[in-house]
Amino acid sequence: MPKLAIKGGIPVRNGGWIQWPVVREKEIDLVNKVTRSGNWSYNGPMEMEFRKKWAGFIGTKYAITAVNGTVTLQMAWEALGLGFGDEVIVPGLTWQATAASVIDVNAIPVLVDVEEDSWCIDPAAIEAAVTPGTKAIAVVHLYGTICNMNEIEAIAGKYGLYIVEDASHQHGSVYKGKKVGSLGHIGSFSLQQSKVLTCGEGGLLTTDSHELAEKLDALRNCGRRPVMEEVFGTDTGNYISEGNFIQSGNYRMTEFQAAVLTGQLERLPQQVALRDGNAIYLNSLLKKIDGIKPMRREKGTDMQSYFNFAFRYDRDAFKGLSVAKFREALTAETDFPFTSCYAPLNACELYSPLTKKRHKISDDYSKAINPARFELPVCVKAYKEESVCCHHKALLGNKKDMEQIAEAIVKIYENADEII
Repeated sequence: MPKLAIKGGIPVRNGGWIQWPVVREKEIDLVNKVTRSGNWSYNGPMEMEFRKKWAGFIGTKYAITAVNGTVTLQMAWEALGLGFGDEVIVPGLTWQATAASVIDVNAIPVLVDVEEDSWCIDPAAIEAAVTPGTKAIAVVHLYGTICNMNEIEAIAGKYGLYIVEDASHQHGSVYKGKKVGSLGHIGSFSLQQSKVLTCGEGGLLTTDSHELAEKLDALRNCGRRPVMEEVFGTDTGNYISEGNFIQSGNYRMTEFQAAVLTGQLERLPQQVALRDGNAIYLNSLLKKIDGIKPMRREKGTDMQSYFNFAFRYDRDAFKGLSVAKFREALTAETDFPFTSCYAPLNACELYSPLTKKRHKISDDYSKAINPARFELPVCVKAYKEESVCCHHKALLGNKKDMEQIAEAIVKIYENADEII
């Protein structure tokens, strides 16, 4: 009689996980309020108020809303003045938009490897990639680890580079008393449905720079340069006189999205703390299991937010069981999907810049943006051999839920012969 669920045995758990997103009456009431107001977009009062709340939450002077987390990155590079031929150092393990947004402003993403125990960008690889053409670093706080900001900030200062934080996985993380998204020149957040703070689709930008905030606000609003005191204060809809406009498009958020975010934000601190506590407890269990390696908690982390909970797997400890089969078995035991990490950007089907005619500016540029030219051995190893990830909603449960995940892993460890 098989013991493993994947072979017909009784699973450790059958369902009962928290659903995401969590919706309460607050969001419904606020959306109804917007609907009745007839003011559905274009710098509405709900959006302006949420911007102030998000800036206050992150601890920056300014926050700008936008249509999604891809365009916020593009706006960040544009606001910093990046363009044709400029280089941005990008981690090879991230969602494709981090790199694609660089190409969208005709700059060059230079892909570098990540640290083995965090899957975050490797500071040593950053410094090795710096050239006279380097202008910025894309810092991606991946899944459930904050980057090594001490070393990254030192490198950026040494070479005069901008830091843009892609904080789309880590709304609410705190590093040395400061929120992620306030550590660089610009912070960028996605609000897509799977994210820790969500309104279905949307994006946020944060900065302490008056000049950058003005540019970012203009870029999301058809190029209209705002009167800062009015847009970030009382907002009368006035703009700086003609002649100061810049070329851009409409990347504005709606009042409906802002209403949902306002409700979601009220619960975010409590949810982040719950996830962090459960992740710490789960990691304390996992580190006792042979062949399972928790991800590094960066020194200086006061609070860790999670988009995905992740750990590393060693097949040798599981009698040669492949990581793909291990994930399949763990999914069957827990009734919760466990997946791999992102595909490395040098071999990612969704990151294919040479398929777009608009990027074929010249032969030299095409060669420069070809992701296949980069070697990313740590990224490849994580993707093919080691990565086990699950969505953050698994961390919204209780200690018993965490114990069942660990119990399922131990069960697979003890019965790996059934699926070898």
